[in-house]
Order: sequence, then C-alpha cells, then structure tokens
Amino acid sequence: MQKSIKRYLPHLVAFVVVAIWGSTFVFTKLLLLGGLTAAQIFILRFIMAYVLLLGYCLLKGIRWLSNSWRDELLMAALGVTGGSLYFLTENSAMNYTTTTNTSIIVSLCPLFASAIIGLFYKAERLSRLQAFGTLMAAAGVVVVVMNGHFVLHLSPRGDLLAFAACLCWAFYSLLMIPANERYDTMFITRKVFFYGLVSMIPYFIVNPALNVHLLFAKPQMLWNLLFLGCVASMICFLAWNWVLKQLGAVVATNYVYLNPVTTIVFAWFVLGEPITLWFILGTLFILLGMFLADHTRSGIS
Repeated sequence: MQKSIKRYLPHLVAFVVVAIWGSTFVFTKLLLLGGLTAAQIFILRFIMAYVLLLGYCLLKGIRWLSNSWRDELLMAALGVTGGSLYFLTENSAMNYTTTTNTSIIVSLCPLFASAIIGLFYKAERLSRLQAFGTLMAAAGVVVVVMNGHFVLHLSPRGDLLAFAACLCWAFYSLLMIPANERYDTMFITRKVFFYGLVSMIPYFIVNPALNVHLLFAKPQMLWNLLFLGCVASMICFLAWNWVLKQLGAVVATNYVYLNPVTTIVFAWFVLGEPITLWFILGTLFILLGMFLADHTRSGIS
C-alpha cells in the first residue's frame, strides 16, 4: 500500500499543480482588468513568494550560496528561464497574437522539452511508443484549445514570443536535472524566485511603477494576488520542483498538456463557459497520449 502511494503521489501532485496553474489565467485576467500590467503582476507575486520562503528558511537555518560559482550561474539561469523571461514572453505574446495561438504554442512545451532533454541525456530519450503518445497528447491540446473552430490567425511577433516562452520552460526543465542532483527543492525554489526578481531590475528601472495602491483600493484584487503569490507561485513551484525530482523532467513536463483542460474546467465552474464535445474528445486524446508517453518509463504492462 505504501509503495503504491509513494509511486502515484508525484503524479497526483503534478496534476494538482497543473490544475492550479490552469486556474491562474482567470485570476491574472482579473488583475489585468483592474489596472495592473503583466510585469507588475509577475514582480508582486514573486516578491511575495520569495519573502515567504526567505522567512521560512531564516527560521530553519538558511544556506545563501551554491557550492560553486558555476552552480550559482545555474540557479540564475533557472530564475530567468522559469521566472522573468518565461512570464514576460508569455504575457507579452497576448498583446500581439490571439489567446488561442498563445495557449496552443505554450502548452506544447512538453514536445520541445522532450527533444531538448533527449539531446543532452540519452537515458531520457523517448521510445517510439512514447513519442507517439506525446504527439497524440499534443494533438489533443490543439483540439481542446481550438474547440471546433480550426482557424489560426498567424501573427509572427506574438507567435514567436509564445514560442520563446515555450522554449524557456523546456530549458528550465532541462536545467532542473543537474540542479536536483545537487540541491534540495527548497534551496532551488528560493533561488528561482530571487534571480527571477533580480533579472527584472532593468525592466523595473525603465518602468518603476508597481501600482500597489490599486490592491488596497480593490480588496478583491489583493486576494487574487495573494492566491497567485502564495499558492500558484510559492507552493506550486516548490511542489513542481519536487515532482521534477521524483518523476524526471520528461514525464513531469508531460502534465503541462493538461493545462488548457484545467483552464477550461475552471472557466466552466466559475464563469459558466460551456464544455463541448470537442473538449471531451481532446481531453481523451491528451489522457491516452500521456498514458502512452509514460508507458515504458513507468513499467506499466
């Protein structure tokens, strides 16, 4: 019984994290409508998450630096790829292309992550069955997001920004492999938040306003930001980095395919948006594809 729990717990945690990240679209949209910019939302939620983690580490005894300057550079790269650059490219893409294009491109990051990780780690390369499974899951994402309206409006600048966000998360998954081999999850996550904020300093110098007064003028916005900072950032990043260590970067990243599914379910529950037959069909493709992608790696027969 304990072996079964230990085996399936990382998968459950991965699903819960992706489900929470899928819901953040609604909370972020409400903050954008309230007057905050995408960069301001990122900075405020990462400051909140970093301060909470720093406070906890100070109570437990903190380790400030990595074992070497190379490892410290690795932590900085994680902060950029999984933090500042990822969020800026993803949110900026929305200004130049459609939500549909952005959702499809960003949600396909497991494809790129599998390919990139396979170039550097032979043991992580996909078999033919796993490759077929991840392609099936990718097709399911397209079906879910398009929702029966199979028309793409190409916008080179916006689509390239979304593709850049996709690559950022793929490289974040790649860099987490050596990081997890040498450091614990708490240390890595704190460094990600720190360097994510540090790398935003040039942007903040040019655009210094944070519009914090809006949060106190509208308490609902403050609650939304608290959710994004405490739950979607601090708790979910800790949990996701742990999942990467337990499942491996390729298997864990495949759960990103479920992101648009959870977003639509949350929108149905909160906003009353309809769930269509296309959504159900695409979800089945995603689930079956994920099963096949994890088939030989998990040893399921």
